[in-house]
Amino acid sequence: MAVSRTIALVACVKTKATTARQARDLYMSDLFVKASTYAEKAADAWYILSAKYGLVDPSTVIAPYEKTLKRMRVAERKAWAAQVFRDLRTVAVKAGDTVIILAGKEYREYLLDPLKALGCRVEIPMEGLSFGNQLSWLKERL
Repeated sequence: MAVSRTIALVACVKTKATTARQARDLYMSDLFVKASTYAEKAADAWYILSAKYGLVDPSTVIAPYEKTLKRMRVAERKAWAAQVFRDLRTVAVKAGDTVIILAGKEYREYLLDPLKALGCRVEIPMEGLSFGNQLSWLKERL
């Protein structure tokens, strides 16, 4: 039987570098830096949830962009989530895994049911916390 793993998903953020670079270094906010550092420590592997590129390996070089799920229609967010789930199934996630989601509602809402149906344990440790409390939660754990 395959060993279960912990996979973390970190949402992209608005503030980005001005030139293409590895995704882990593209996003410039304090929240992203802390969330990705936490993901590296807490999980066997981690990925970025990008509004433009979908599921992104942190080492993948991508260009800066202006796109957010918050401005997408429900159908677009559902299609985005379906593609992210397909990509997760290809590269990382299987039944029995734990998925830690460090992302807001728009980024996780249509991923939860497919992940649970697959047999994954889903954790949303910062659910319901304000922005400041999310930073505090992460800081306490780093």
